[in-house]
Amino acid sequence: MHQEYEILCEEFPDAVCALDHRDAFELLVATVLSAQTTDKRVNTVTPELFRRFPDAKALAGADLGEVEAIIHPVGFYHAKAVHLIGLSQMLVDDYQGQVPAAMDELVKLPGVGRKTANVVLGNAFGIPGFPVDTHVTRVTARLRWREDWRSTHPDPVRIEREICECFPPEDWTNLSHRLIFHGRVTCHSRKPDCANCPLAASCPSAELFLGAPVESDQVPRFHQGRRVDQG
Repeated sequence: MHQEYEILCEEFPDAVCALDHRDAFELLVATVLSAQTTDKRVNTVTPELFRRFPDAKALAGADLGEVEAIIHPVGFYHAKAVHLIGLSQMLVDDYQGQVPAAMDELVKLPGVGRKTANVVLGNAFGIPGFPVDTHVTRVTARLRWREDWRSTHPDPVRIEREICECFPPEDWTNLSHRLIFHGRVTCHSRKPDCANCPLAASCPSAELFLGAPVESDQVPRFHQGRRVDQG
């Protein structure tokens, strides 16, 4: 696991949160919006959303229809708008308009689960957190980093705990980023690009997708995210 993570560090040396944000509130809102859609799409609606509602107090008093109209492109816009206004009201009422920097407080907010809380803790407050999304779930299963890799309905909390036991807390946030980037760029859901994967030689799933064993000299080498074994 650690050797494979070292390779991911070379492949994605500057992996950071892909959601555009300027503070903890914006990150919280963007992460809630990112459910069942892409970070790229979320980034297309948040500039206007934050222009109209720059803080918790403003969003707490927002008109539901106006918020729905702004975030419509991200899908599930009605439920997400209700959550955004509700969590903003709770921030104003219970936390003086500020995002709390604690897991047990964050998950009390409407629309905020453990994954969202870990994103906010790790990226806004520098508190170790390991968000488990669909990419993390898929990649850790294919690499056999966890015992329940065969499960069709794995428990994200169990995945978080099992992976975090193998890495120091200071690695958790960036580990999640790099697994997510690897899932987006190479280890795709339906057709992973095993032929160009730097982890192919050690990945137990690679030969299943390629239909043949992978030799070490067939594995592409990367330096700072760029392939270096092509002439």
